[in-house]
Amino acid sequence: MKLTLNGRRIVEDVAPDMTLFDFLRSHGCKSVKCGCETTSCGLCTVWLDERPVLSCAVPMARVEGRAVTTLEGLQAESAGLARCMAEEGAEQCGFCSPGLIMNVLALARAAADDPSLVATREDLS
Repeated sequence: MKLTLNGRRIVEDVAPDMTLFDFLRSHGCKSVKCGCETTSCGLCTVWLDERPVLSCAVPMARVEGRAVTTLEGLQAESAGLARCMAEEGAEQCGFCSPGLIMNVLALARAAADDPSLVATREDLS
């Protein structure tokens, strides 16, 4: 298996039934968590080729030659959002924050390309 994890090239043998979640945890990506094992919670959200995916539902066979990004790979980009969440009282225990932050950052990047994705106050009323 060849892939890029947080900018670092990895070549490694993996078990045929291994999920991306298990692979990431075995490589020290502690921000990636599993809370449901049913693809319901989003705690295991990572980016696969810059698009958010639930790592618990992605078999490693689908990761060949692709780029995986976890919150560990986005420390600088995520710092402002994490600080804002804390300042606004939006942080909780921190267990689910990484998955939430990964999704918000993905939406922010998408909105930079397509401003129509940004909701206005009127849209939210």
